[in-house]
Amino acid sequence: MAEPITTEIITQWTRLGDGPDAYVAAPAAGEPLGAVVAGAEMFGLTAHARGVCDRLARAGYLVVAPDFYWRESRLVSLGYDDAGRAEGRRLLLGLDRDGVLSDVSAAVEAAAARAGRGGTALVGLSVAGHIAVLAATRMPLDVAVTFYGGWMLTGGIPLAEPRPPLADSAAIAANGTFVLGFVGDQDFLVSPDEWRAIDEKLTSTGVQHELISYPGAAHGFANEDRRETYDERATADAWQRVLHVLGERVAG
Repeated sequence: MAEPITTEIITQWTRLGDGPDAYVAAPAAGEPLGAVVAGAEMFGLTAHARGVCDRLARAGYLVVAPDFYWRESRLVSLGYDDAGRAEGRRLLLGLDRDGVLSDVSAAVEAAAARAGRGGTALVGLSVAGHIAVLAATRMPLDVAVTFYGGWMLTGGIPLAEPRPPLADSAAIAANGTFVLGFVGDQDFLVSPDEWRAIDEKLTSTGVQHELISYPGAAHGFANEDRRETYDERATADAWQRVLHVLGERVAG
Protein backbone atom coordinates (compact mmCIF):
# COMPACT_ATOMS: atom_id res chain seq x y z
CA MET A 1 0.00 0.00 0.00
CA ALA A 2 1.36 3.41 -0.97
CA GLU A 3 1.58 6.41 1.31
CA PRO A 4 -1.16 8.98 0.68
CA ILE A 5 0.62 12.18 -0.24
CA THR A 6 -0.56 15.77 -0.56
CA THR A 7 1.39 18.05 -2.84
CA GLU A 8 1.96 21.01 -0.53
CA ILE A 9 2.48 21.59 3.17
CA ILE A 10 3.07 24.65 5.29
CA THR A 11 5.53 24.76 8.19
CA GLN A 12 6.26 27.24 10.94
CA TRP A 13 7.87 27.64 14.34
CA THR A 14 5.70 28.60 17.25
CA ARG A 15 5.90 28.77 21.01
CA LEU A 16 3.47 26.80 23.15
CA GLY A 17 2.40 29.35 25.74
CA ASP A 18 5.25 30.04 28.14
CA GLY A 19 6.81 26.66 27.40
CA PRO A 20 8.62 24.98 24.53
CA ASP A 21 9.11 26.12 21.01
CA ALA A 22 7.60 23.73 18.50
CA TYR A 23 7.82 22.89 14.83
CA VAL A 24 4.41 22.75 13.15
CA ALA A 25 3.63 21.16 9.80
CA ALA A 26 0.21 20.95 8.14
CA PRO A 27 -1.41 20.41 4.75
CA ALA A 28 -1.47 23.65 2.77
CA ALA A 29 -5.06 23.17 1.66
CA GLY A 30 -8.11 21.54 3.19
CA GLU A 31 -8.82 20.45 6.73
CA PRO A 32 -6.27 18.22 8.48
CA LEU A 33 -7.37 14.64 9.08
CA GLY A 34 -6.35 14.72 12.73
CA ALA A 35 -3.69 15.77 15.21
CA VAL A 36 -0.25 14.24 15.67
CA VAL A 37 2.48 15.10 18.15
CA ALA A 38 5.83 13.91 16.84
CA GLY A 39 9.42 13.67 17.96
CA ALA A 40 12.63 11.89 17.12
CA GLU A 41 15.98 10.99 18.60
CA MET A 42 18.05 12.56 21.35
CA PHE A 43 19.69 14.91 18.83
CA GLY A 44 16.90 17.48 19.05
CA LEU A 45 14.83 19.10 16.31
CA THR A 46 17.13 18.04 13.49
CA ALA A 47 16.33 17.96 9.79
CA HIS A 48 15.34 14.32 10.30
CA ALA A 49 12.94 15.21 13.12
CA ARG A 50 11.36 17.94 11.02
CA GLY A 51 11.21 15.54 8.09
CA VAL A 52 9.13 13.13 10.19
CA CYS A 53 6.66 15.97 10.74
CA ASP A 54 6.64 16.90 7.06
CA ARG A 55 5.96 13.30 6.04
CA LEU A 56 2.94 13.13 8.34
CA ALA A 57 1.69 16.54 7.16
CA ARG A 58 1.91 15.41 3.53
CA ALA A 59 -0.34 12.53 4.52
CA GLY A 60 -2.90 15.04 5.76
CA TYR A 61 -2.21 15.49 9.48
CA LEU A 62 -1.58 18.56 11.61
CA VAL A 63 1.73 17.86 13.31
CA VAL A 64 3.38 19.54 16.30
CA ALA A 65 6.89 18.63 17.46
CA PRO A 66 7.78 20.24 20.81
CA ASP A 67 11.32 21.06 21.86
CA PHE A 68 11.79 18.85 24.92
CA TYR A 69 15.18 20.38 25.74
CA TRP A 70 13.94 23.97 26.02
CA ARG A 71 14.51 24.23 29.78
CA GLU A 72 18.21 23.65 29.20
CA SER A 73 18.77 25.04 25.70
CA ARG A 74 16.26 26.04 23.04
CA LEU A 75 16.04 24.54 19.55
CA VAL A 76 18.92 22.11 19.84
CA SER A 77 19.93 20.36 16.61
CA LEU A 78 22.97 18.15 17.07
CA GLY A 79 25.21 16.28 14.69
CA TYR A 80 25.55 12.51 14.65
CA ASP A 81 29.23 12.53 15.55
CA ASP A 82 30.77 11.69 18.92
CA ALA A 83 30.31 15.25 20.19
CA GLY A 84 26.64 15.28 19.16
CA ARG A 85 26.00 11.94 20.81
CA ALA A 86 27.68 13.06 24.03
CA GLU A 87 25.70 16.30 24.20
CA GLY A 88 22.47 14.53 23.25
CA ARG A 89 22.93 12.01 26.02
CA ARG A 90 23.69 14.79 28.51
CA LEU A 91 20.48 16.56 27.56
CA LEU A 92 18.49 13.31 27.55
CA LEU A 93 19.65 12.46 31.06
CA GLY A 94 18.52 15.91 32.19
CA LEU A 95 14.93 15.45 31.08
CA ASP A 96 12.37 15.50 33.87
CA ARG A 97 9.32 13.26 33.50
CA ASP A 98 6.79 15.80 34.76
CA GLY A 99 8.24 18.50 32.53
CA VAL A 100 8.18 16.29 29.45
CA LEU A 101 4.60 15.22 30.09
CA SER A 102 3.63 18.88 30.49
CA ASP A 103 5.23 19.61 27.11
CA VAL A 104 3.38 16.70 25.51
CA SER A 105 0.10 17.90 26.96
CA ALA A 106 0.66 21.41 25.60
CA ALA A 107 1.57 20.00 22.19
CA VAL A 108 -1.48 17.71 22.11
CA GLU A 109 -3.74 20.62 23.00
CA ALA A 110 -2.21 22.84 20.32
CA ALA A 111 -2.31 20.13 17.65
CA ALA A 112 -5.92 19.21 18.39
CA ALA A 113 -7.02 22.86 18.37
CA ARG A 114 -5.29 23.52 15.03
CA ALA A 115 -6.57 20.28 13.47
CA GLY A 116 -10.14 20.94 14.51
CA ARG A 117 -11.28 17.36 13.95
CA GLY A 118 -10.16 13.75 14.06
CA GLY A 119 -8.30 11.95 16.79
CA THR A 120 -4.89 12.36 18.38
CA ALA A 121 -1.68 10.36 18.06
CA LEU A 122 1.89 10.49 19.26
CA VAL A 123 4.58 9.32 16.85
CA GLY A 124 8.06 9.05 18.31
CA LEU A 125 11.44 7.70 17.27
CA SER A 126 13.98 6.51 19.84
CA VAL A 127 13.66 8.65 22.99
CA ALA A 128 10.48 10.22 21.60
CA GLY A 129 9.16 6.68 21.13
CA HIS A 130 9.68 6.18 24.85
CA ILE A 131 7.85 9.45 25.46
CA ALA A 132 4.95 8.35 23.25
CA VAL A 133 4.39 5.22 25.33
CA LEU A 134 4.88 7.12 28.59
CA ALA A 135 2.29 9.70 27.52
CA ALA A 136 -0.16 6.92 26.65
CA THR A 137 -0.13 5.87 30.31
CA ARG A 138 -1.15 9.38 31.39
CA MET A 139 -3.58 10.75 28.80
CA PRO A 140 -6.18 9.45 26.34
CA LEU A 141 -4.67 9.03 22.88
CA ASP A 142 -5.98 7.15 19.90
CA VAL A 143 -2.56 5.88 18.82
CA ALA A 144 0.97 5.80 20.23
CA VAL A 145 3.72 4.88 17.77
CA THR A 146 7.19 3.97 18.96
CA PHE A 147 10.12 3.42 16.64
CA TYR A 148 12.84 1.65 18.67
CA GLY A 149 11.91 3.37 21.92
CA GLY A 150 14.05 2.09 24.78
CA TRP A 151 13.84 1.95 28.56
CA MET A 152 10.11 1.14 28.44
CA LEU A 153 10.13 -2.10 30.36
CA THR A 154 13.03 -1.92 32.83
CA GLY A 155 13.95 1.77 32.91
CA GLY A 156 17.53 2.97 32.99
CA ILE A 157 17.27 6.75 32.51
CA PRO A 158 15.78 9.46 34.76
CA LEU A 159 12.84 9.87 32.37
CA ALA A 160 11.87 6.25 33.13
CA GLU A 161 11.85 6.73 36.90
CA PRO A 162 10.39 6.01 39.37
CA ARG A 163 8.53 3.44 37.25
CA PRO A 164 9.21 2.58 33.61
CA PRO A 165 6.23 3.28 31.33
CA LEU A 166 5.13 -0.31 30.89
CA ALA A 167 4.85 -0.81 34.63
CA ASP A 168 1.64 1.17 34.07
CA SER A 169 0.59 -0.50 30.83
CA ALA A 170 -2.88 -1.23 32.23
CA ALA A 171 -3.46 2.54 32.04
CA ILE A 172 -2.78 2.42 28.29
CA ALA A 173 -5.52 -0.17 27.96
CA ALA A 174 -7.86 1.90 30.12
CA ASN A 175 -7.21 4.93 27.89
CA GLY A 176 -8.08 2.88 24.81
CA THR A 177 -4.77 3.66 23.08
CA PHE A 178 -3.50 1.46 20.25
CA VAL A 179 0.28 0.95 20.43
CA LEU A 180 2.24 0.41 17.23
CA GLY A 181 5.90 -0.44 17.66
CA PHE A 182 8.92 -1.04 15.43
CA VAL A 183 12.40 -2.32 16.16
CA GLY A 184 15.27 -3.97 14.33
CA ASP A 185 16.54 -7.30 15.57
CA GLN A 186 20.06 -5.81 15.65
CA ASP A 187 19.04 -2.91 17.91
CA PHE A 188 21.66 -2.32 20.61
CA LEU A 189 19.08 -0.76 22.96
CA VAL A 190 16.10 -3.13 22.63
CA SER A 191 17.04 -6.79 22.34
CA PRO A 192 14.77 -9.41 20.70
CA ASP A 193 14.14 -10.89 24.16
CA GLU A 194 13.06 -7.50 25.51
CA TRP A 195 10.83 -6.93 22.48
CA ARG A 196 9.09 -10.25 23.15
CA ALA A 197 8.74 -9.32 26.81
CA ILE A 198 7.16 -5.99 25.82
CA ASP A 199 4.70 -7.86 23.63
CA GLU A 200 3.83 -10.19 26.50
CA LYS A 201 3.38 -7.26 28.89
CA LEU A 202 1.04 -5.41 26.54
CA THR A 203 -0.93 -8.58 25.88
CA SER A 204 -1.26 -9.46 29.56
CA THR A 205 -2.66 -6.02 30.41
CA GLY A 206 -5.09 -5.87 27.50
CA VAL A 207 -3.38 -3.19 25.40
CA GLN A 208 -4.36 -3.23 21.73
CA HIS A 209 -1.08 -3.34 19.88
CA GLU A 210 1.06 -4.50 17.00
CA LEU A 211 4.82 -4.89 17.34
CA ILE A 212 7.03 -5.39 14.30
CA SER A 213 10.67 -6.54 14.23
CA TYR A 214 12.80 -6.15 11.10
CA PRO A 215 15.57 -8.70 10.45
CA GLY A 216 18.98 -7.13 10.12
CA ALA A 217 17.84 -3.62 11.05
CA ALA A 218 19.67 -1.58 13.70
CA HIS A 219 18.73 1.21 16.09
CA GLY A 220 17.94 4.34 14.08
CA PHE A 221 17.00 2.39 10.95
CA ALA A 222 14.37 4.98 9.95
CA ASN A 223 16.76 7.96 9.96
CA GLU A 224 17.84 8.55 6.37
CA ASP A 225 20.54 10.97 7.55
CA ARG A 226 22.39 8.21 9.40
CA ARG A 227 23.56 6.19 6.44
CA GLU A 228 25.38 3.60 8.56
CA THR A 229 22.11 2.38 10.08
CA TYR A 230 19.42 3.50 7.60
CA ASP A 231 17.31 0.64 6.23
CA GLU A 232 15.21 1.82 3.31
CA ARG A 233 13.00 -1.27 3.09
CA ALA A 234 12.22 -1.41 6.81
CA THR A 235 11.55 2.33 6.86
CA ALA A 236 9.14 2.17 3.94
CA ASP A 237 7.23 -0.73 5.47
CA ALA A 238 7.05 0.92 8.88
CA TRP A 239 5.70 4.20 7.53
CA GLN A 240 3.08 2.41 5.46
CA ARG A 241 1.92 0.70 8.63
CA VAL A 242 1.91 3.99 10.56
CA LEU A 243 -0.22 5.75 7.98
CA HIS A 244 -2.61 2.80 7.75
CA VAL A 245 -3.17 2.82 11.53
CA LEU A 246 -3.54 6.61 11.60
CA GLY A 247 -6.04 6.39 8.77
CA GLU A 248 -8.10 3.84 10.68
CA ARG A 249 -7.92 5.34 14.14
CA VAL A 250 -7.13 9.07 13.90
CA ALA A 251 -8.39 10.44 10.57
CA GLY A 252 -11.65 12.35 11.03
